[in-house]
Amino acid sequence: MTETDEIIEKYRRAGRILSEVRKLTAEKVTEGASLLMVAEFAENLIREKGGEPAFPVNISRNDEAAHSTPCLNDKSVFGKDIVKLDIGVHIDGYIADTAITVDLSGNPELVKAAESALSEAIGIVKAGVNTTDIGGVIEDTITSFGYKPIINLTGHGLAQYIQHAPPAIPNKRMPGGVILQEGDIIAIEPFATNGAGKIHDAGSAEIFHIVSEKPVRHPSARKLLQDIEKYKTLPFAKRWLGERVDFAMLALSRANIIRPYPILKEIQGGLISQAEHTIIVTADGCEVITR
Repeated sequence: MTETDEIIEKYRRAGRILSEVRKLTAEKVTEGASLLMVAEFAENLIREKGGEPAFPVNISRNDEAAHSTPCLNDKSVFGKDIVKLDIGVHIDGYIADTAITVDLSGNPELVKAAESALSEAIGIVKAGVNTTDIGGVIEDTITSFGYKPIINLTGHGLAQYIQHAPPAIPNKRMPGGVILQEGDIIAIEPFATNGAGKIHDAGSAEIFHIVSEKPVRHPSARKLLQDIEKYKTLPFAKRWLGERVDFAMLALSRANIIRPYPILKEIQGGLISQAEHTIIVTADGCEVITR
């Protein structure tokens, strides 16, 4: 087996783990269930199956699009929410990324809009296709349901220890674009909304990533940096670090060593659905590794 074959197999293995974890985690999302329990269930199951979380499980509700994860000792429970589960697995840094919407709110058509857009987009993927054409299919499918795509969120490429690598996969027609090549690993993730179709930063962050490594003076900050270096460039949750880390986190943030992922919300408060798969581009189609 060549090095390339070994890498592709790691992506596939991550995808197989993720497919199982997504299904079992979605079953845990019920009214009255704890968000923290669901997040920890998914992350622990990933580890039990031989992978590592590529990022903290995102549990984004209603007008939240992404980057929402429970805090340590979180007491929040699900209500009549539209719930996006975005989950990632990596094997030696090779990432599979997927998302599903669990509807507790009575908006099945909104869920179907994102799922159908993903399915239609996958249907045109092959080497030689322009990413703007994928965005066009996503836009046309979502608008056919009477909703709008979130235009300032995109799908993305995946690389070792890099969750968001080129190329961007737009959720609407965009000028230019990138021609997909055989062997590209991409995540397509349409978001549909009954709002304005844009998101903005809102709410305090619980997810962070390392952006630089430099000497840090305070012992607690230095110790915390040693603890989080194992995540490399991948996102991590503050709740993974235990209690009494606020001062050290603040010191690392002020030194521009770590950076937060703010919660992303729809600008008009519209409800949002999401669907996502990770795909290997082939000469005449694609292989969906998270199905």
